[in-house]
Amino acid sequence: MDFSGIIPALPGLWNGMVMTLQLMVMGVVGGIALGTVLALMRLSSNKLMANIAGAYVNYFRSIPLLLVITWFYLAVPFVLRWITGEDTPIGAFTSCVVAFMMFEAAYFCEIVRAGVQSISKGQMGAAQALGMTYGQTMRLIILPQAFRKMTPLLLQQSIILFQDTSLVYTVGLVDFLNSARASGDIIGRSNEFLVFAGAVYFVISFSASFLVKRLQKRITV
Repeated sequence: MDFSGIIPALPGLWNGMVMTLQLMVMGVVGGIALGTVLALMRLSSNKLMANIAGAYVNYFRSIPLLLVITWFYLAVPFVLRWITGEDTPIGAFTSCVVAFMMFEAAYFCEIVRAGVQSISKGQMGAAQALGMTYGQTMRLIILPQAFRKMTPLLLQQSIILFQDTSLVYTVGLVDFLNSARASGDIIGRSNEFLVFAGAVYFVISFSASFLVKRLQKRITV
């Protein structure tokens, strides 16, 4: 095993890591936003909205992420062309970001829903007694407390997404893993670069998980 070729390749690997982090951050932010809306729909007394959100969650939790990425990359342009009558390429990066947002929203939805349900129902009743609307109660009272409780779970799901970004190799996007694989192939040291990439993923994921556990203990106290 000769790891000497990794140092000259660090700039390219860093560019791949930047791509990975961009995909993760955008997927997490969009997923939490959409997941929160879906969670409120599932908790709604309107059965139609609750059923739509439930069907969305069950569907995306029942299919692999790789299929979602491939579908958005290959099928969505055809759908847009059918709707608009024009070729509308969305690109690999955009398709992956949208796929991550929509896929992760199903998981974030369940996390947010559990967080909201963990808040005492008496607080909702007290807010309504003060004349607050449902939207005001959720925005000012329920959701801030719920997000504080579910922060560790949101971060843990973000770590999972960080690992899942490696699947973008299927659409030719050069993330950290794909960059490491390509750099290794160029100099004939594929095994060394893959071992290095695995070590980097392990260090980042393990360190982040350790910090999340400490945060969870602190929040619990």
